[in-house]
Amino acid sequence: MDNFVFQNPVKVIFGKGQIAALASEIPASERVLLLYGMGSIKKNGVYDQVRTALGSRSVVEYPGVEPNPEYATLMGAVELCRRENISFILAVGGGSVVDGAKFIAAAVPFDGDALTILQGKADGIKTALPIGAVLTLPATGSEMNSFSVVSIKAINEKLAFGHPSVFPRFSILDPQVTMSLPPRQMSNGIVDAFVHTTEQYLTYPVNAAIQDRFAESTLKTLIEVGPKVLQDPTNYDHRANMMWAATVALCGIIGVGVPQDWATHMIGHELTALYGIDHAQTLALVLPKLLRVMKEEKQQKLAQFGRNVWGLSGPSDSHIAKDAIQATEDFFNAVGVSTHFHTYSSNRDLLLQIPDRLAKKGMLPLGEKRNIDAAAIGRILEQF
Repeated sequence: MDNFVFQNPVKVIFGKGQIAALASEIPASERVLLLYGMGSIKKNGVYDQVRTALGSRSVVEYPGVEPNPEYATLMGAVELCRRENISFILAVGGGSVVDGAKFIAAAVPFDGDALTILQGKADGIKTALPIGAVLTLPATGSEMNSFSVVSIKAINEKLAFGHPSVFPRFSILDPQVTMSLPPRQMSNGIVDAFVHTTEQYLTYPVNAAIQDRFAESTLKTLIEVGPKVLQDPTNYDHRANMMWAATVALCGIIGVGVPQDWATHMIGHELTALYGIDHAQTLALVLPKLLRVMKEEKQQKLAQFGRNVWGLSGPSDSHIAKDAIQATEDFFNAVGVSTHFHTYSSNRDLLLQIPDRLAKKGMLPLGEKRNIDAAAIGRILEQF
């Protein structure tokens, strides 16, 4: 196991009726930006709960944050925060809204062009506005980490940044508020959490038993609970386990002291930028194909994954690894996220741009061993 430093300052407030805790978590003197998405919180009762809990605090609303939050939209919020002297950002929604809040929080006091935050200059962040989150969609884990992904339509990019100053001060997770979500969003959440976990687990052994067991238990929970969440949408226990699994998947604890991959995400971001495919759908497209290309390099962990997560056996590690990849692909399709490119687009021409786009950003080679080069990405995309 590698050396590591782990610190996660997020206060998680989990369970039924916990939105009311806003009344004690945000000081009454704060000027609050209430950031949310396309309006679903006004249909499912979350908005009313939030406004009641905020009481007489000074609140400025900023709706309209998109899935894959758009830079231009977020910059509108930055300008509003500066104009209204906002001192606290409350994100109410899924991971895109929380990601958006992190960028806004960093950009408001940033000295310089805020776009550079997303272009590898996050070390220029000196401070950020405090953030709180009320999570309505379990998927990204953004509620308990310091990372954010933002889309920039003007340049057809999807870029990420991370900084310790944008950890949420608190995140409220009430599984009840997820019961009205459409199946597509829940399916995406299951796959998103699953791939977050595998990016930190399916690498190579470093004798990190606790991290491996955390990862395996998270994956097994998603495999067990994911279909149940879709079959029985009002079952609180299923929702609670799903919600917590998605948070644990990317709160940092699984990845301490171990190699991490993230190539699936980097290729997936390009698919979203080029085709507008949902983030989780891109992960389902890429992961099984990437694992097949990198099967020999990842064979030990793939075999462990097959035995400990899928309960597989076979005559060799190679055999088990192959079956584990297939089981993973079958699972994604079973929970409603297609692993077939033709489901999303008939235009394959743009795929050819992906290796060059990654190379121009200085991101190649990818992977835990930096061995996923342009040629390997080509072999992954050939399977589409």
